[in-house]
Amino acid sequence: MLLLSLAIFAIVIIIAVININYQNNHQLSNQEVQNLPSKARNIFDLQIGDIVQYGDTDWVVEGKLTYTVSAYYWFEYLLQDSDRLAWLAVEEDDKVEVSLLEPNNTLDIQKIDINHPPSEIKLADEIYKYKDSGIARMMRTGLTMHRTAETCKYFDYQAPDNRVLSVEVWDGEIEVSVGSKINPRSLILLPGDGKTVYRD
Repeated sequence: MLLLSLAIFAIVIIIAVININYQNNHQLSNQEVQNLPSKARNIFDLQIGDIVQYGDTDWVVEGKLTYTVSAYYWFEYLLQDSDRLAWLAVEEDDKVEVSLLEPNNTLDIQKIDINHPPSEIKLADEIYKYKDSGIARMMRTGLTMHRTAETCKYFDYQAPDNRVLSVEVWDGEIEVSVGSKINPRSLILLPGDGKTVYRD
């Protein structure tokens, strides 16, 4: 009886050792797990290196800005496709709104009084009407071009057909971006490897 008990005990020990060895050989290290891309993305958790497909363009996420005003916040992702740059703005206020804007240097920014924003701005035969303004605190991840100030003064404008125009002031430098509100369902989001594509 004692021999039988010892034999069973030995078998249990052998099985446990085999199981531990198997787990050690087939378990990813913490670093390997962190390097694995998530299986899915949404517009609120895009990361550096992710791909945003819209229309015929595959944009790569190169950076992220988080704007905060009191308890309200929104995101802008810096997207790049070859030499083209764009900002994907994502905010949720009663409903989710997503806009794709590209930098614009055709507006005469000398006519913009950043202390008293105009009620409307005309650009390329479109009239953009004032919608909102404020000062936001900033947090950044990855590449954000020269948007490096701790705060940003912003003015938002809107035209018919979901056209939008954004004026932002960074340490006295004025940036203008123009684009459109888009349906977030029109975007295809693909996880990347967490690394920038266009920068070393």
